[in-house]
Amino acid sequence: GTEVRVVTATGAPQAPGHPGEVLVRGHHVMRGYFEDPAETKKSVTPDGWLRTGDVGVLDEDGNLRITDRIKDMFIVGGFNAYPAEIEQLLGIHPDVADVAVVGVPDPRLGEVGKAYVVRRPGSVVTSDDLIAWSRREMANYKVPRAVEFVAELPRNASGKVVKGELRG
Repeated sequence: GTEVRVVTATGAPQAPGHPGEVLVRGHHVMRGYFEDPAETKKSVTPDGWLRTGDVGVLDEDGNLRITDRIKDMFIVGGFNAYPAEIEQLLGIHPDVADVAVVGVPDPRLGEVGKAYVVRRPGSVVTSDDLIAWSRREMANYKVPRAVEFVAELPRNASGKVVKGELRG
């Protein structure tokens, strides 16, 4: 009884295996906000699809994998950059114990990535080292333009990184 689709930023269906916004529709999905037509218009399409705010990937068999949140996504020179994907790549570096990536303003590209990194004990990796490594391992628009080392990442009670504290 639930329909799921993944769409591009323009609302067109996304090809299997590519990330996009997750939309859901069904008899149990809300039709709108009580007495708030403006918010309803932002959250529900005219044909009843609820914008979840999640970024996901549908595979060829129709299996959905949630990969990020729309609010966390940032746009680098016209390319959508998904922090969770960049964090996964940085997380495989042997000197990185923990990492969070956020978008920060950039005068030329609009936004760029900034990584907050917790080093592994005894590591002396530098910002320049991680940026150079990133240039070899990921597309240019995904490469963090700045790296800040922190003792630990701010987390809420459920253990999720509080990215708002990193941004502000």
